[in-house]
Amino acid sequence: MSHALQTPRSNPRLGITLMLIVCVIFAVQDGISRFLGTNYSVLMVLMVRFWTFAAFGLFMAARAPGGIRATLQSHHPRIQLLRGVLLPVEIALVVMGFISLGLIETHAIFATYPLIVTALSGPLLGEKVGLWRWGSIGVGFVGMMIILQPGFGVFAPEALWGLAGAVGFAIYNLLNRYVGRHDSSATSFLYVGVVGAIVLTPFGLWNWTPMVGTDWLWLAAICVTSTLSHGLLIRCYTVTEASVVQPFAFSQLLFVSVIGVTVFQEALRANVLFGGSLIVAAGLFTLMRERIRARAERSAQRISS
Repeated sequence: MSHALQTPRSNPRLGITLMLIVCVIFAVQDGISRFLGTNYSVLMVLMVRFWTFAAFGLFMAARAPGGIRATLQSHHPRIQLLRGVLLPVEIALVVMGFISLGLIETHAIFATYPLIVTALSGPLLGEKVGLWRWGSIGVGFVGMMIILQPGFGVFAPEALWGLAGAVGFAIYNLLNRYVGRHDSSATSFLYVGVVGAIVLTPFGLWNWTPMVGTDWLWLAAICVTSTLSHGLLIRCYTVTEASVVQPFAFSQLLFVSVIGVTVFQEALRANVLFGGSLIVAAGLFTLMRERIRARAERSAQRISS
C-alpha cells in the first residue's frame, strides 16, 4: 500500500463522536447476538443481517448521483471485495466466542483490536502514531482490564475465536481507512453489504431453522443496528485517522457494563467505575493532544505564508 496517498482533511471531533455512537450500538448487538446465536445457526442469522445490509446499500446507491453503476465504481475494487468477505467472517468468529466462552472473556480478548489497528496504521497507512497516542491506548487497555477482570477462561482454546475476530476486525478497520481516501462511504457500504450477502447465503440457507415467538423481532433489531453501525464506522474512518479514534473504541466495554446494570440487573462494581474513568480520561487526553497538534500546524502554516 502506497504511503504517497493524500489523507483527506481530518475532522477528529466528528470521528470521535461517530466512534462513540458505534460503540453503543455494538454493545447492544453483542447481547442480542449471543441470544440468537445460542438458539439458531450463527450463519443463518448473519445471512439475514447481510440481506438487510445489502438491500439498504442498494437502496442508497440507487438514490445517489449516477445510481448503482456509479456507486460500484471503486478505485480499489479488490480491497473492497476483500472487505466484503472479511466482515462476515469476523462477525461469525466473535459470535462463536460469545457462545462458547461468554461475553466478558470474549470482549477482553476482542478489545485488543484497537492496539492492533494502532500498530499497523503507521506501516500500512502512513499515519503518524506518536508516543502520546501509544500511551493513551495503553491507559485505555488498563482500564478495560480493570473493568472486565478476565478469569482463567481467557486462556481456554475457545479464546482463539475472540483473538481471530480481533485481528480480522483490526484489518477491516484499516481497509476502511485505506479505501476511504478515494472511495465514498456509499461505495464502501454497498460493497461490504452485497459481497457479504453473496458469501453467506449458501451457508445460511443450508443451516436454516424456522424462528419462533418474538425471535423475529430480535432478528429485525439486530439487522437494523448492524446496518446502521457499520455505515457509521465506515464514515468514522473516512473523516479522521484511525489512530485518533482508537482510544474511544474501548468505551464499548463501558457501555456493555451499563447495559448489564440497567437491563440485566448486574451489580455496578467499583472496578467498573474506576476502569471506565481511565478509559474516558485516555480518550479526552487524546482529543486534547489532537487539538494542540492541529493548533500548532495552523500556526506553522500562518508563519510560512
